[in-house]
Amino acid sequence: MVQTDSLEARSRDIQARTFCKWLNTKLEANGYPPMASLFHDLSDGVRLIQLMEIMGDTSLGRYNRNPRMRVQKAENVNKALEFITSRGVKLTNIGPEDIIDGNPKLILGMIWTLILRFTIADISEEGVSAKEGLLLWCQRKTAPYKEVEVQDFSQSWSDGLALCALIHCHRPDLLDYNKLDKSDRYGNATLAFQIAEEHLGIPQLLEVADLCDPEARPDERSVMTYVASYFHAFSTMDQAETVSRRVEKFAELMQSVWLSKNDYERRVRALLSSVLEIQALWSAIKFTGTYVDAKEHASNFQKYKQTTKRQWVTEKQDVSTLFGNVQTKLRTYGLREYVPPPGLSLADLDAAWKALLSSEAKRSRAINAQIREIKESLRKHFADLANDFERRLSVISSELSAIEGPLEEQQDQVQHLQTRLPVLADKLAELAGAEEDCQSANVDENDYTVFTFRDLEFEHELVVQSISKKIAFVDNQIVSRNMTNLTPAQLEQFESTFRYFDRDESNTLEFAEMTGALASLGIIFPEDNMYMLYDQLVQDYGAVTYEAFINILVEITEDQTSPAQLRESFRGIAQDKPFVTELDLRVAHLPQSSIDYLRQVIPSQNDEGGEIVYDYEAWLDEVFS
Repeated sequence: MVQTDSLEARSRDIQARTFCKWLNTKLEANGYPPMASLFHDLSDGVRLIQLMEIMGDTSLGRYNRNPRMRVQKAENVNKALEFITSRGVKLTNIGPEDIIDGNPKLILGMIWTLILRFTIADISEEGVSAKEGLLLWCQRKTAPYKEVEVQDFSQSWSDGLALCALIHCHRPDLLDYNKLDKSDRYGNATLAFQIAEEHLGIPQLLEVADLCDPEARPDERSVMTYVASYFHAFSTMDQAETVSRRVEKFAELMQSVWLSKNDYERRVRALLSSVLEIQALWSAIKFTGTYVDAKEHASNFQKYKQTTKRQWVTEKQDVSTLFGNVQTKLRTYGLREYVPPPGLSLADLDAAWKALLSSEAKRSRAINAQIREIKESLRKHFADLANDFERRLSVISSELSAIEGPLEEQQDQVQHLQTRLPVLADKLAELAGAEEDCQSANVDENDYTVFTFRDLEFEHELVVQSISKKIAFVDNQIVSRNMTNLTPAQLEQFESTFRYFDRDESNTLEFAEMTGALASLGIIFPEDNMYMLYDQLVQDYGAVTYEAFINILVEITEDQTSPAQLRESFRGIAQDKPFVTELDLRVAHLPQSSIDYLRQVIPSQNDEGGEIVYDYEAWLDEVFS
């Protein structure tokens, strides 16, 4: 019993010192002298009113500035307590007399409630969600450090390594974690306290002995109050990474477009060359006049259509889709439209394709002239169906290739095309029946068409697949546009955070759960704004569902790349110089692939010292329309 009383007294003393230092940071920052004793200096209510005016950013009106009588002190304390209660903070079993008389237990409890309300994320009563959110933040930041295992706000911090890990995670330039003596708990804690105060502006609220005494557990509330200072100091540091991330993302975009354009041009050249080559071959071939020769030519022609031609049909559709995708991506980011080199446009390809179809028809007629054992009616019937089907396919393919405009309009146009596919399927079934009739009559050739059922079935499937691919592509572009700065790792982090706070697995978050989840991600709003956000989500979605949670995070973290933002980002990397060097890009931690690409495309010259500098202003003027 004596030992328990001693531990409680020690914990009370630590809390008193820590809380007093915490309150003094508020007072001194606003020009008030610091307190020497938490229990004595709050007793007249003056300091308590001053603190509430600072924390609430408001005036409490007139009060007794030099109270001498107990009733005057009680009036001051009552005014402060009423303000605390008006801010939604619940105070239990504490009245003016407890503060006037310096009741340690109740005063510490009140100050702890204020810390939870005004420092630990401005969230729900009792701070349950805030504590868990802060713990989750600490666990994520220290996860890469194998000697650190943060399970609580007490023993997990006693060796000082967790504090060093938090500093190193955000500011590795301030300490070398790998060179720490992991067994020197006093030295590690001292180092962390010193660096935090001198370089990060985090006041030392704790003593080294409060944290590292091997014979006593660190006080949870005191540690949590101190660690919260790290959270607030580092929660906005990630914003500094936005500049580099924006340039990196734009470099990746431009590199991917450059690769796609090169791929398009290479493939169109190869396809056009192959089409011209096969037509030259057909023009040079002579018939011997025998049935066997004609049948051999017919067999070779059919083999061409079932192998080479299908590959070309696929390639033609793919390069058309690739071209459309490049244009859509450029429009999505407001970049200049891509104009292929002369002779490599889709119009040039279509012209060459029409010439190929003409050559195929000519070739087919030349072969068919050698074979006269075909029933005319069956041939014409099949040809009518086939040509009509091909025209329908061509119309849909042309309309698909011509789709452009805003993403939502493209989405509507592709979906409209998809509604016409069932009619095509019916026509294809009718065509299959007609081909069966021809085969039964030994009709192997047809002057009225160059298409077979298998050809059109194949092209039909390509059209179906192309529409499906286009729908998927446009949908992905819409997601890419709406979630410009969200990486897969961020999405995974957001989902894990939602699941962590959805304790009842209802797939919804209550107000306390939502604020805790946002706090764990470093997102903090004033309480009134948080309630407004929560009410709006409930109104829009019926509850704070996973979809609502992700959408609001997208809105909060969205970082669209505009020309002005990108130009400002380059200036940030260049440190306000009108040019950027390779060293600037490396210091900004851009990936090597992005640096290599930027070196190739940004105009460069040698400065007076002979160093290569890159004119990013001229480059941005060129790429943005």
